[in-house]
Amino acid sequence: MWATANIHPPAPKVMEVTLNSAIPEPDNAVSAVTVDQKQVEQKIAELQKKEDSKKRAEDKRIRDLERRAANARKQREAEARNIKKLEQQRKAKEKEKAQAEAEAKKARAIEQKERAKAKQAEKQKQEAENAAKAAADKRKAEEEALKKAEAERKKREAEAKERAKEAERKRQQALQEQMLQEQLAKEQAARSKIRQQQVVSEVDKYRALIMARIQQNLLIDEKMKNQQCRVNIRLGFNGLVTQVKSLGGDKLVCEAALRAVRMADTLPVSKDKDVFEQLKNINLTIKPEF
Repeated sequence: MWATANIHPPAPKVMEVTLNSAIPEPDNAVSAVTVDQKQVEQKIAELQKKEDSKKRAEDKRIRDLERRAANARKQREAEARNIKKLEQQRKAKEKEKAQAEAEAKKARAIEQKERAKAKQAEKQKQEAENAAKAAADKRKAEEEALKKAEAERKKREAEAKERAKEAERKRQQALQEQMLQEQLAKEQAARSKIRQQQVVSEVDKYRALIMARIQQNLLIDEKMKNQQCRVNIRLGFNGLVTQVKSLGGDKLVCEAALRAVRMADTLPVSKDKDVFEQLKNINLTIKPEF
């Protein structure tokens, strides 16, 4: 769906001016406004305080990771001691096996009953070897699991440090960009204020010049003393008078004022677009000077 709108330009702003005989002096140039450094430093301090809080939280998280790693290390050491104990038990059983074999040799020489005992000892030996093998397999599996867990832990720590480093870089970048934007905004506001004051000063200057030109062409009579007339003047970009009309006042003064404007033909205007916009349609109060 398409929408249409009638846009009418704003009506020209009519400037009310009452001028005396004296021509006002232009205002001095306004000094440039500088950025309030104290406010910038206060803003930086607030942002730094928030960052310090984040950093303390991150330090606590890293300490927790280190504490868990220490607990895992203690657990591995306990498991290593347990494996060592199993190895000692295996050696003890091997010693028992040797003793059993010696007794078996004696048993075979003596009687069948002793051979049965030797067979029993052999069975116990096999069981011990199986138990030792199972313990060794378990120890190997546990060692591999611990190595894998340690590798995973180091990987997570490295990733966490990298994320923290990247977050810090982005934070610093965002902080610098924010400070720059704030400084630019303040400088822009200062320049805008200076420009506005310069425009006002120039408008006052050219209003005075226009009034002086009209006063030069104004033919006065004693009957006009203490009388006045308000007129509206419209000007082209080069100062050409395109229209002049009376807005009310003493008849003689109004007639003289209209003649004076028409005689001038062109009036002083500024080449500055912003200044001209306030001069192209102006109201003046004409008072004959005696």
